Parts: sequence; C-alpha cells; structure tokens
Amino acid sequence: MRVDRRQLIAGGAAALGVSLLVSVGRAAPSTRVAGLIARMTLAEKAGQLSCYSDAIRPVGAVFNPVVNPQDAAAQLAAIRAGQVGMIFNGLGVAGARRAQAAALDSRLRIPLAFAADVLHGHTTIFPIPLAEASAFDPVLAEASARMIAREAAASGLHWTFAPMVDLARDQRWGRVAEGAGEDVLLACHYAAARVRGFQGSDLRRPETIAATPKHFVGYGAVTGGMEYGAIELSDATLRETQLPPFAAAFAAGAASTMSAFGTLNGVPLSGDRRVLTGLLRDTLGFAGPVVSDYDADRELVAHGYARDDRDAARIAILAGVDISMQSGLYERWLPDLVTKGDVPLARVDDAVARVLILKERLGLFDDPMRSLNAGVERRTVGSAAIRSAARMAARRSIVLLKNDGGLLPLARTGQRIALIGPFGADRSQVNGPWSFASTGTNAIDLATGIRTRMGVDARIEVVAGSGIEAPVADGVAAAVAAARAADIVVLAIGEGASMSGEGNSRVDITIPAPQRELAAAVAATGKPIVVVLTHGRALALDGAVAAAPAILATWFLGSEAGHAIADILFGIHEPTGRLPVSFPRATGQQPWSYDRPSVGRPLLPPPAPQDGRAGWRDARDTVLYPFGHGLGYATFATGPTRATIDGATIAVSAEVHNRSNRTGETTVQLYVHDLVASRTQPRRKLVAYRRLTMRGGAADRVHFVIDRAQLAIIGPDGSPMFEPGTFRFWIALSSADGLASDIEVPA
Repeated sequence: MRVDRRQLIAGGAAALGVSLLVSVGRAAPSTRVAGLIARMTLAEKAGQLSCYSDAIRPVGAVFNPVVNPQDAAAQLAAIRAGQVGMIFNGLGVAGARRAQAAALDSRLRIPLAFAADVLHGHTTIFPIPLAEASAFDPVLAEASARMIAREAAASGLHWTFAPMVDLARDQRWGRVAEGAGEDVLLACHYAAARVRGFQGSDLRRPETIAATPKHFVGYGAVTGGMEYGAIELSDATLRETQLPPFAAAFAAGAASTMSAFGTLNGVPLSGDRRVLTGLLRDTLGFAGPVVSDYDADRELVAHGYARDDRDAARIAILAGVDISMQSGLYERWLPDLVTKGDVPLARVDDAVARVLILKERLGLFDDPMRSLNAGVERRTVGSAAIRSAARMAARRSIVLLKNDGGLLPLARTGQRIALIGPFGADRSQVNGPWSFASTGTNAIDLATGIRTRMGVDARIEVVAGSGIEAPVADGVAAAVAAARAADIVVLAIGEGASMSGEGNSRVDITIPAPQRELAAAVAATGKPIVVVLTHGRALALDGAVAAAPAILATWFLGSEAGHAIADILFGIHEPTGRLPVSFPRATGQQPWSYDRPSVGRPLLPPPAPQDGRAGWRDARDTVLYPFGHGLGYATFATGPTRATIDGATIAVSAEVHNRSNRTGETTVQLYVHDLVASRTQPRRKLVAYRRLTMRGGAADRVHFVIDRAQLAIIGPDGSPMFEPGTFRFWIALSSADGLASDIEVPA
C-alpha cells in the first residue's frame, strides 16, 4: 500500500491545483488537552469516543435502523456522567444549549460537539451534490457550502458528516446522489471546494463547521451498486480513482473523516488497519479523528469478522476508528479492553487527543455555547441571502439534454401550458435524499415557479396523471385531456426522493412504469413535450420520454427548485449545466464511466462488421448522453485541437465558436489519451475545463497549459509515474466529441 503522497496528488488526481499534499499532521496536544487526558478515567475517555443520535432535540425519522435508542432524560444523564462526546442529527439552538449545559455539569466540564449529516443544506436545501457538480464550478460549490455551514451553525451545529467524496461509476447505487459524479478530476475539485466552504479559514468562527469527507475508502465501487456491499478493487485502481478525492479534501484541511461500510477485498473497512492506519495515517499523513459510520463497528460481527461486540470494539479501535457512532461499543467495552491488556492505553489516549484537539480547534473549550445563539438562529435560518444562493445554485445545476427544433425557451405570454406528472405540484419531493432538517414545506414546487414567471395572458393546468410508482385512477385520461387543450406540455416525471440516497439501490434505473405509460399517452396527443426530470442519478431513458423534443435534467434541486426550473424554461437564464455522469441507454450498461480503459477488440466505425468485438449484441457501446454533455440556448462548437510543447509544459488550444445570435455560456473540456503505456489507459481522461461566456457569432481561441505530472499513470510499484510517448488531446464540449491532436511528449 506504499505510495508517495506528493505523486498521488500530482499524478493520480490529475491537476488538483496543488503540487503536494498539504501537511495535516496533528501537532502535539496543547497543555489543556494533555492535562485533561491525564485526569480522565477510562470511562470518561470511552465517553469522549462515543457519538449518539440526538435524543434531546430529535427531528423525527432519520434514515438508519434503530440501534441503541435513548430518551432525552437518559441521554442528559449520560452527558452529565461524561459518557458522551458528541451527539448528531438534532435540530435547534434551545435543545443544544440544554445538552451543553449538561456537559458543563460533568466532572471535567468537557463540552459536547454537535454534528449532523448536512450533505446539501440544513433548513434551506441546496441541490444534491451530484446536481451541483453539473455546474462544473468548484467556486459555486464552495460558496454553497459556506452558506449551508452558516445556516447549520446558526441552528447549533459544529460538525458535518460531509462531503461525500466517493467516486461512483454505477448509477444503480443510490448514493451517487451524494457525490460529484464519475470523473476523478471533478471529484477532487469539488471535494476540496466543499471542505473549504464548510470550514472557512478558521474553525473557531461561529459560522463554520468541521468537514468529514467520507467514506474512507472505495465505498463508491460497491459490487452491483448494492448498498453496504462488497468492494473488489486492485491497489492501482484504488489509487487512481478512489484515493485522489480524499487526498484533495485532506489537502484542503478537512478536520475529520469517516470509515466506510462494506468490505474492501474481503476485509470490513471499519476494521481494516491496513486502510485506516497504514493508508490513511502513514501514507496520506491524515491525523484528524476517524468516526465510524452508523453502527459500523458493531456490524463487524454480522460480517463474520468479529466474534462478538467486545471483539468488534477491539478490532475497530486497533484498526484506527477513533469514534464509535451509535453502537455504544466503546462506552461499553473500551475500559475492560484496556484493563485486560487487549487494547493499549496509548491507542485510546491518541484517539481521545484527536477528539479534544478538534473541540479545541472549534473553540468549544473557550466558548462552549459557540454557535448556540437563538437570535442568530432566527436571523439566519431561511434568510433571503441563503435562499438566493440556493436558487442560483439550483439554476446552475440544470442540464439541457435535448432541445430539438429550439422548443425551449418557452414564451412567457400567450401560451396554454399543461403541467403533467407527479412532480408538478409536489413540494415534498424537491429536496431529495438526506435533507433531514427540512420537511419541504418551505420549498417552491414547479407549478408555483411557472406561475410566478408566466405573463397575465398565459394559462396553466396542473394534472398529476400518475403517482411516482403507482397509477392514479383516471389520471392518464385527465392528463390526455389537459394535453389536448394545451399548446405545450411540460411533463414533470422521474424518481421520488426516497428512490435515491442511502439504502436506495435500484436494479432498474428507468423511470417507473406508471410514469412511462403516462408519457406515452401524452405523447400520442401530438403536442410538443418538454420533459423535466427529477432524479438522483443518471437514468436510462426510453420510449416517449427519450423521444421528447426537449429534456431537462433537473435532479433534486432543493428549496428553490420551482423558481430555478422556471428561470430556465422561460429563458430568463441560460441553461449552463454539464453532465457529471453518463446517461446510459440501458440499465445493463452499468457500471459505466466515460474513462473506461482501451480494449483489445474495440468496435469499428460502421458499416464495418462488429462480430467478435467488445460490445453488446442488444445495445450500442455508447451512452445516450455522455459525461460533459449539456446544451444551451446559444450553440457552440470547437475547432481542431492544437498541441505544442514548450519546455516542461504542454500547451493545448482550439478555437471555440458561438454559432448562434445570442450570448451564451459553455464549458470547454480538455481530454487526453496516452496511446502506449505500461498499463492500459483510459480512452479519454479529463485534465482541465473552463467556463466561457461569448457573444453571439463570436469566436475565440481557448488555451490550456498542463505539465507532465498530469499525464502520470500508476506504475508497477503502485506509485504514479510519467512515461514519455505519444498523447492524444481533445478540446471538446463533451467526452464524446472534439477534433484530436497527437503530440510526442519526451521525458
């Protein structure tokens, strides 16, 4: 597992924007922290390493099975006894102050830390992370995370179990919604941006929260897209794809990290010392606390890796899990394990030091009521500034997949619109998965957004037509009647919020059958259709949906969804999103990523025979919409790519043309293929991208400059290295277009 951490950033992450991994090594504990550890009993040390669901300010159902439940009175008593270090997924300042007061009544007066899974918003919900990756704009992601942190901290939080930086290439896995898509470079940029946004420049500031990139490591590669499942990865693939986003997050200063569910090459990740100590600590140099995922330490028993709960606690702490989440195993077993010599006291003290140092970095010892101000909470939560940021992020996350005949944008006046589908007027769905602190009652649905933007002489009829996964009595007939009476149909279909996210893997990633039947019936009326997709993954579109003349991928956009979609539908703003994941032609193409390695029998250009070639007999070896794809109302094209060498750098350029008569924005992407290497290389790999705004009819030459480190591959010893040879470059508008240029790059 040895790999040079500087090379990991420079090569495996392909141009992270930093030349080496910033040192995140932990300084020696302060006098205060060292003094506390010297005074603590084993039971109090175990308490600091124990994290529990918040029973004092519960928010109702939060995804996860009920494990080790407590009521408020029992939890407050445990806090006063020094048996709790942090509590998570609670809501509100008042309850947090009550809990913190109990901690200050404990013998050593060690404050609690309040944590939560704030993946894409707290009370005001921003687009799911996969959606925001569509903006191809880490600056936007950093600004969103800063606003999310401000609102979360105002509600009494110090720490988030986010961002999720797992790289996922299988759209059957529900948690693709929580990440940045299938590309390594984009995942690295977004991981670092979200850490910076959450944490700011100083964790002591009351509007910041500590970040926890998760799940270390490889969780996004679960076999068959099955949640909590097994992971089989070679060391080289692990280093090429899964480690770089974590390295980027750590280089950005992430305060903590979380171990993964599942097994990596047969070993449960929450009990794998080779990963949590060897790779995380020794190789990457990370020294913040590691928190287990929910009950993951106890699950070592179900894996068959531990004999019983006591053994599971021993394995987890020795592997490198510092904080036990929800299981209560550390509180229950660590004192006995240390007393009987099964776990060294030094290992426990090291874990406690990590926790106390984080609390010190958060300023909790000096101000235990930090971020617990009811006045700030009232002024901040749901403020106009945060809602405005959510709307902008949502607008920038929308991808125009198709616009045949220039059907979009819609006219704001003089039209009769039929808004058909289960997502037209349903506010409960727009937030998507992991939005535990918001019920959706403050969200803007699509019908409201459209009405807000329509002129006085326009008309809209809203008909559900079907449920999300079940038909509605007479729903199709009502929808067909509405379509016939309309000039244009906006068909709002897709996945429900409960169909994506944790625990929501799917074997079939098509739109549910009742909605496909609805789409077919509406299409049969012959009226022009704009499909507005709600979804948490790339979908396999078919039938009337795929055939619709205009399709918008709108993901789960959060509190301002309706306003943002209406802004795009009516052309008030340009669609600027680009796909961070490939849309397959069929579910059976999964897993898929555009950067698949070259094969020995590639398909030949038609009409050459394809027998004995790498492909499927019943589907094309291409996707419906490739990574990087996205249209605007302006039309762009790129000219031939030109590549030259200037000393240590490679300069790549191409002309970009706006072939329309309107100003627009596009994202220009630079891809590379290493034609001959000692390890099979991707057919294309993204190495840079840039957003351009151009006037109608304008042309400009875009330039990229890269160095050899960005062309590195994983060598036989597991370390990234550069091999001289011929490289093919494309400047393109997606991973499937562009005019290439080959160049010889010497050593």
